[in-house]
Order: sequence, then structure tokens, then C-alpha cells
Amino acid sequence: MTTTHESHTGPAGTAESAAAVPPVVSKEEWQAARDELLVREKAHTHEGDAIAAARRRLPMTEVDAGATVVGPDGPTTLLDLFEGREELIVYKHMWHLGEPFENQCEGCTLTYWAVQNPAYLTARGVSFAVFAKAPSAELAPFVEFMGYPQHWYSVLESEDEVVGGGEFGTWLCFLREGDRVFLTNSVTGRGAEATMPALALLDMTARGRKEAWQDYPEGWPEGKAPGWFWRTGEDGVGNSWTGGRPAIQWTRPGVTPVVGGEHHHH
Repeated sequence: MTTTHESHTGPAGTAESAAAVPPVVSKEEWQAARDELLVREKAHTHEGDAIAAARRRLPMTEVDAGATVVGPDGPTTLLDLFEGREELIVYKHMWHLGEPFENQCEGCTLTYWAVQNPAYLTARGVSFAVFAKAPSAELAPFVEFMGYPQHWYSVLESEDEVVGGGEFGTWLCFLREGDRVFLTNSVTGRGAEATMPALALLDMTARGRKEAWQDYPEGWPEGKAPGWFWRTGEDGVGNSWTGGRPAIQWTRPGVTPVVGGEHHHH
């Protein structure tokens, strides 16, 4: 028998107007519905495999292996970043010049945070680096504050189109043949969700991401602007900074609220 919940109690024990919830059914009915969706999910997975196969057949284009970036140990080349491996993945992390730690890009923070340890990449012969259009004097303390690995490089002075130009918030994939370097793939926009596992987990849940653009059943909590949860301490309306850090930054040691309009790192 299908039933619905008419009301529920809020966290403080006060009654709230109830949001709609999924219909309640028997375990057998639930399993049948779940198995029906699984057919579509498997088809989606197989199509993803086919797209990946096509991706492996893409051509590549040569780039300047000598393009210079500036890392913790000073200037180095794109070729050096391979560290002798065949492939290299680079994330081009947005940077807001002159802004304090708490006002750096929340979207790029989310994109990079879950994949900052490249151990599973290097085990397969793929090196890893992050590029940002930031002076080393700004970048180094931010990397230290966030506890990030020392694979961040300033490309602020780079005139190379691939290294320092183009759109940031982008993943780049390179392949090396001897001393020659080739660009094989570029991924941005929603393609970058591949490295945002929190979004994939939210998509598994009944409520989803709670974003306005998503298709929701009638009566579900009202969706908000995309990315509303990427910062904490926000009013939940949108992406404009009003005092909250990117969510993960609140977990860093010594972080305190932004008080009186002043920005405090710790």
C-alpha cells in the first residue's frame, strides 16, 4: 500500500510545513522500481564507455614543451612537469588577484579538492599539476593554508596560449613523446563534474542537489541557484560572496568567521 507523510517535526521540535517525500511502498515494490531504473543506468554507463572509447581516438596537437611555469622551486618547463612519465593532467584553477584566502574560487575548490592526491594517477604513469594566474607570493601561502600538495604553479607571467591563456576552471590532458608534448583533451563546464564526487553522491539521493535547474517532483523543496552550497555562511540565494568561505575552507585549522567586513585568514 502506498502512503505519504503529511507532516514532520523540525530539528527544534517545532512543526514545519512538510515537503513532499517519495511514496512509501513494500520492499518488493521498491526493489522492482529500483531494478527498472537500473536498466537505464546500465545503458548510461555503456554509453559512457563508448564515449571514452571515442575519446581515446581523438587526435592531438603539439604544444610548447618549453613553456615556463613557476613552482615552489622556481621556474620549470611544461616538459619537466611530466617527471619522466608519459602523461600529465593539469587543472587550471581560477584565481582572484589580491583577494584573501576566503574569497578564492569556490567552484575550483570543489573541482580540485577530492583529487588533490595524485597517487592513483602517478601509479598509472600520469603526472599531475595545478596552474593558477597568481603571483607566487599570493599562491604559496594559500597552498600552505589549504594543506595542498606542492604541485601548484604560477602561470601569471606565461604568454603561452595553452599554459597561461584560455579558460580557467579547465582540465587539460597532455601526452609526451620524448621531448615533444601534445595536448590530447580539454574539459570544462559541467564536464569538470567528473572530479566533484560530492555532486555525484547528491544525485544519488532523493533530494538531489537542490538546484533550481534540476527536474524535481511536485512538492519537493524549492531549488536554489546552482552552486549555492559551495560556500557556507551564505544566505542560500546565489553565488555572490557575502561572508562565507568555500565550504571546505571552514575545515582548515585556525579558520575564523569574517568579522566586520574584514577578511581574516586565521
